[in-house]
Amino acid sequence: MKPALPRVAVVAVFLTATGLSYAAKLDSQDTALLAARDAFEAVNRSRLAHVAPQLEGHVLAPYVEYWQLFLRLPAARAEDVRDFFSRYPGSALAEQLRTDWLKVLAKSGRWELFQEEYPTLSADDPDVTCYALLSRWKRDDAPALDQFKAFWNAPRDLPDGCLQLARALAKSGQIGSGETWARFRMLVDAGLIGAAKRSLEFLPRGEAIDPRRLSGVIRAPARFLKNPQADSTKVADRELVIAAMTLASDSDPIAVARLWSGGLSDKFSAEDAKYVWLMLAMNGAQRHVPDALGWFDKAGNLNDEQLAWRARIAMRTENWAEVRNSIDRMSPVARNDAVWTYWYGRAERDLGSPLEAEGYFGRIAAEHSFYGRLASDELGVILRIPPRAPLPTEAEIAEAAAIPGLARALALYRIDMRTEATREWLWTIRGMDDRKLLAAAELARRNEAWDRAISTADRTLVAHNFSVRYLAPYREVLAEKARSRDLEESWVLGVIRQESRFITGAKSSAGASGLMQVMRPTAKWAAQRMRLKNFSWSRLREPEINASLGTYYLRHVLDQFDGSPVLAAAAYNAGPSRAKLWRGTAAVEGAIFAETIPFVETRDYVKKVMANTVYYSAVLGSEPTPLKTRLGVVPARRTPQGVASIRSEPVVQ
Repeated sequence: MKPALPRVAVVAVFLTATGLSYAAKLDSQDTALLAARDAFEAVNRSRLAHVAPQLEGHVLAPYVEYWQLFLRLPAARAEDVRDFFSRYPGSALAEQLRTDWLKVLAKSGRWELFQEEYPTLSADDPDVTCYALLSRWKRDDAPALDQFKAFWNAPRDLPDGCLQLARALAKSGQIGSGETWARFRMLVDAGLIGAAKRSLEFLPRGEAIDPRRLSGVIRAPARFLKNPQADSTKVADRELVIAAMTLASDSDPIAVARLWSGGLSDKFSAEDAKYVWLMLAMNGAQRHVPDALGWFDKAGNLNDEQLAWRARIAMRTENWAEVRNSIDRMSPVARNDAVWTYWYGRAERDLGSPLEAEGYFGRIAAEHSFYGRLASDELGVILRIPPRAPLPTEAEIAEAAAIPGLARALALYRIDMRTEATREWLWTIRGMDDRKLLAAAELARRNEAWDRAISTADRTLVAHNFSVRYLAPYREVLAEKARSRDLEESWVLGVIRQESRFITGAKSSAGASGLMQVMRPTAKWAAQRMRLKNFSWSRLREPEINASLGTYYLRHVLDQFDGSPVLAAAAYNAGPSRAKLWRGTAAVEGAIFAETIPFVETRDYVKKVMANTVYYSAVLGSEPTPLKTRLGVVPARRTPQGVASIRSEPVVQ
């Protein structure tokens, strides 16, 4: 059986500050490196050892060393591993090996060596952190249990080290039924049913849920609630009813709330009642049910995330007093976030305190962000692109090109091994000042690593270059496609910047491909509608084909949603059916619609696309249109719809 190994990239050409084509042909060393990679993935140590000497001097030669060491890591001497660390200090690859080694040490019970090496780890790896907590617990380090709670209370499966620790704590009675049921509820509410089932192993035998009854609840929660046949004196039965209500509220929180308030809640404790009302309030708020605001009032104390949704449903119903009240109850850190600074200003203004509102808007108006631009619009400040910092000198760019991590990253990008390349790049640029970031961004731009150029330029704090931060590769093609579909060029560029950062070979985990991240069914549909000849899936990597299909679909969703770019962007990311359900029965301000999108991914996506549009418009010299004007008003849905389920992940179109 093959080990679970990271698929690493290979390339032979060392990039210089002048840049080289991504289409550079492989030389003999490239071929040897490919063979070494294949030997590694096949766990063929002898073949890897045979090829390794041919790769001396290759920019990615450290990967060959890493592969060889990884394959013998369980039996490797500490001296050999630390020798790798000393020869590649501070590198992403050294950090990866250190992470791998710590896991091996923990699994083999070599705790003394683990404890020596763990303090040198810089990366945040949940698996290693859990092993460190287990190690500390074995040494009777009581504070480790407080840190373990962060994993126990997180909606995900426990990493191995934390699972071992949880079992030990359950055996010693330090994890009881109360903690287990709380974790079970959280996992059910997050839709992680498999993890929820696995959490039940920590229950005492007498409290276990009948697996058949639990399966029935999972399959048809509403049917179960019609005749639950539950004994309210038994904790397992009460939890089964709460799980059924949680799952049923995914499609109809109003019906569940009616059932709960119709006498069912009388059979539960006051604490259980607060939990159920909070669950219903969160589900209702994320489905834009106005009654959710009242449900929050029955839920007791709220954390920042719950208060955020209380504020969102209040703004959706234009209840500005409750928006302000919700933000007032947040922690100082959350309250001072740009999101809630802006909405507090809006609440103050709508409640008749314009001077106080201006003060809040002024706090964030200088930020180059969605809410920074909205605050500027409220103050009547026209967007001015920051003056361009002095361009990096050739010496500065050459210095960046000589940094091994950046050279390896660009080499990996050249053959489309993006995960490893991005890890190398991000690890290397951490802590860079503005001048070094601008030099690294220019190096990336010259090598057509558009995503790294944009993202690196985006990190500068004082010295900026917005022409790199908002690059527009393939502009001639994209501008022509935008014109042909009567789409604003800046909006199309804003979509692409968020979708792929202009990487033609980009491919998402959902299967979307190319510049505009077009899904296979969408590409087929658009190609047929356009009567595109000689179309094949492989051609989505071609900028012209991808842009042609993507802009056709973008025009389609824009027309489908009454010309609202906010709705169209939401539909492009999460699918038209979800965007329709999120519209509501009344028209809503575009900024409010964006902030109340249930999916975190889509909410962030829409904000960034619209902010991108404003900045591209300014960079390209177009007539400025305020972001608030662009957001406009999202019209009500045309026909009544049911509430939207948010358990499934967004499907990128």
